[in-house]
Parts: sequence; C-alpha cells; structure tokens
Amino acid sequence: MWWNWVLKGWANNGKWFPNLTPAPMRIDSHQHFWTYQRERDVWITDEMRVIQRNFYPDQLAPLLNENQIDGCVSVQADQSEAETRFLLEWAHQYKFIKGVVGWMDLQSPHIEERLNYFTQYAKLKGVRHVVQAEPDGFLFQTEFQRGIAALRTHHLTYDLLIKEHQLEEAVEFVKMFPAQKIVVDHLAKPRIGKGDRITWAKQMTALAACDNVYCKLSGMVTEANWKTWKPEDFTPYLDAVLEAFGPQRVMYGSDWPVCLVAASYQDQFNIITHYISRFSDSEKQAILGANAIQFYNL
Repeated sequence: MWWNWVLKGWANNGKWFPNLTPAPMRIDSHQHFWTYQRERDVWITDEMRVIQRNFYPDQLAPLLNENQIDGCVSVQADQSEAETRFLLEWAHQYKFIKGVVGWMDLQSPHIEERLNYFTQYAKLKGVRHVVQAEPDGFLFQTEFQRGIAALRTHHLTYDLLIKEHQLEEAVEFVKMFPAQKIVVDHLAKPRIGKGDRITWAKQMTALAACDNVYCKLSGMVTEANWKTWKPEDFTPYLDAVLEAFGPQRVMYGSDWPVCLVAASYQDQFNIITHYISRFSDSEKQAILGANAIQFYNL
C-alpha cells in the first residue's frame, strides 16, 4: 500500500483515458516499538497496564492500512544505543517504517564517533533525548549543546520532548540553534483541561517564531482525562498550535502504542482528521504526511 494510485482522466477528441498518478503519501510521524521489560520500562506504570506488553511492526501495520497511512517514523522510548539498533533492525525488515528517531548520548565526548557510526544507516533520520525527565537547566548544559550542534553536520533532526513547565527554557534553547531542524513532541504536553492554557499558548507562539521549529500533533489523549475526554477538549490546543505554526509546520503523530491507555488508534486519529476537515486539500496533505516527509527527509 506504499503508493495509492488514483485514476484521473483527460479529454482527447471527446474520449477519456486513464492516467495513473501517485496520491500524496500519509505518514504517522511518531510511534514506538518495544519488547516490554518491567525493570527497564518503569515509566509504564501499573496504571498503564494495557501497554505493559510487547509492541511490534506486525501489530501496527493493519492499523496504518485501515487508516490509509503509508508509513511511519519510529521514535525511541529507551535511552540506549541498543534501542537505536532495535528500531533500525525493524526498519530494515519493514518498508513501511520510513525513518527512525533514535538515541545517542549527546553529552558524550565521543558523540562525533557515534554519529559517524549510526549515520551509515539511511533510515536514521533524527535523535531524541527524554528532556522531560531532566532537571531545570538541562538544555543549557555545554556538553548537551555540543551534541545538538553536531547533529546538523550529519543532517539529523532533533525531537524535543518536554513538558509544559519547560517551555520557557526551550524557547531560549531553540534560538541558539537557528539552522537545526527541531520538532516539539506532543504539543509540549499541556495539562489539557487542567492548566493555564494562556501561558502555554504564548510560549508555543514564541517557539514557533523560530522557523526551524515544527510541532507534532500527537500525545494529546494521554494529557487529558484518560476515561472522560471528549474531542472538543483538544480544539483550543489545536487552534493555538495551528495559529502559531501554521499548517506547514505541524505533523500528525499517533504516539502508538502509548495512546492506547486513553484511546484506540482510530479514536486519536479521528480527533485530527475531524479537526482538519475544514482545511484545504493541500493543508490536509501537509499535516498528514508532506510535512513529515520534508522534515525527516523520508
């Protein structure tokens, strides 16, 4: 299903002839795979027991097919080079995995060596560090910033995973790297329905002022009430992000299988498709695939 072909016709002396042209590719820009290990994956609490199990590509493939999604970007969940190899191995086996956002120790004095090693794999597209678990000021550490600076020379992107309270720091951080492709994961995890949305929106607008920064429309259901959320709960957050970044710098991501603690794949996808139903065809295509393809060089 990697190319959906649509029939078009053109008039020629009163007759119509079929013309095969490729439909725009749809991409899920953010999902995970793992072999569940209770001792390692402590972030998957008993409250999240529905995802305390293995998740592999053959489980995701039918969900992508059902929603006419052509491919995905696999993002690290564990902070180890073993995780990066694990994802690259899956990407080698499954063509629908178009890219991998892995992990490397960006603070290591040997980061150039590790980047040289991993960039031999064409499907490695970016790097992520779980900054949401780090103390205040982490983004300003000299060693970490040296690692971020090294990414651009290797044509790698950076996924910025932070929580709402880290936004002010993130705004200053992205200004330091104006040429580095950066994407904010999960709308910076606003406390949907619970927090100060006005402050969050102002800080997201400040992030968007840097035109090298994108935002993923992902991870929303797990930031709302898992059992009682309604689609309209997300509208003001999506409004704020689209106003700040515009439809050319946002991209759809499922955050599967993490989303399963609060919604099915279909439910979370419907939130986005319903919201963008009023957008133009070109804007829909950008959000559902073209922006991810351009950002990650898929």
